[in-house]
Amino acid sequence: MLMAALGTSAAAQEMRREQFPEGSYSPVTNINRNGYPRVLNDGSVMFRVNAPQARSVQIDLGGTKYDMQQQGAAWTVTTKPQVPGFHYYSLIVDGVSVADPASQSFYGCSRWSSAIEVKEAGMDDFEVCDVPRGEVRTVYYYSKVDESWRPLMVYTPAGYNESGRDYPVVYIQHGGGEDHRGWMEQGRTAQIMDNLIAAGKAVPMIVVSSNSNVRSRNGGFGGGYSWQGMQTFRSEMIDNIIPFVEKTYRVRKDRKSRAMCGLSMGGGQSFYIGLRSPEVFANVGVFSTGMFGGIRGASDFDLEKEVPGMLTDTKAFNRQFDVFFLSCGEQDPRIEYTRNIVKKMRDGGVQVRFNSYPGDHEWQVWRKSLHEFAQYLFK
Repeated sequence: MLMAALGTSAAAQEMRREQFPEGSYSPVTNINRNGYPRVLNDGSVMFRVNAPQARSVQIDLGGTKYDMQQQGAAWTVTTKPQVPGFHYYSLIVDGVSVADPASQSFYGCSRWSSAIEVKEAGMDDFEVCDVPRGEVRTVYYYSKVDESWRPLMVYTPAGYNESGRDYPVVYIQHGGGEDHRGWMEQGRTAQIMDNLIAAGKAVPMIVVSSNSNVRSRNGGFGGGYSWQGMQTFRSEMIDNIIPFVEKTYRVRKDRKSRAMCGLSMGGGQSFYIGLRSPEVFANVGVFSTGMFGGIRGASDFDLEKEVPGMLTDTKAFNRQFDVFFLSCGEQDPRIEYTRNIVKKMRDGGVQVRFNSYPGDHEWQVWRKSLHEFAQYLFK
């Protein structure tokens, strides 16, 4: 019934010549570049869905629902202006949430969702440019934790195949409800790295994106904002992923040539695993984590308890890390808690870099976080 009710806007548009609003554009996330959705001059988004048999249609854009109005076979709505960046959305047709067949789908929010990309001026480093380009490959390693073959997506910089040299490595973690594809697809890791390296702003490096949704056959999940909750994924990272990468790729195998970073849930993993494993990592990036506060269940965060020695032996802590970087979106509920914890660290003498960017808990903030973090590494 749903498929009968829902037609693609692309199919409907092939039957007629569309007159799009002046100045609007088709985002790169569209299937049909001459179709809907359309981003308008003010950043609002116009949706048009062909669903002649539907009784009601809504757009759920980042958790805000918009009622669409029927005009013949089509349903239309224009949203409020959106901040630049990448936004998940779904159609709700007669109460059923589905992906929009007019847009590409991405794995996020624990499901396949449509997405729309709203342009931001001056962000050419997030685009494919005329520079030497690296490669992204999906490879599989055997996990002794999960007792299964698991995927990695690995970025190797331009010239890797020909150079014969060894490279430093960034192990980058996705957020809750996403997986190993997030950073390479939604996060545009390859584009960011290609452009930074070509401009001489970052050294050539390998970036490894793993799926941290791992369960131990003996029980335990790889999440949770606590040292204990991180043990399953810590074992996966240190005992399985890193040895596989160092056996398979030409990489430098010292701690100063390894970095760990991540967003949200992955930021918590990077905080605990990275900062409590200085024998493995000398560089740590934590983007938009909620463990300091701003999410349900977060409470007063005791830095010394969670990272012993951070405040009581700060000089030793600082010597262990070449780069320690935190970031957060300026409209993210986590921002004030993050600023407060950075102040507490700095007041205690911890050498931590921090930056915030316009945006909420979303990919444009995380792209900018990686863009900045990568420029500090391995120099």
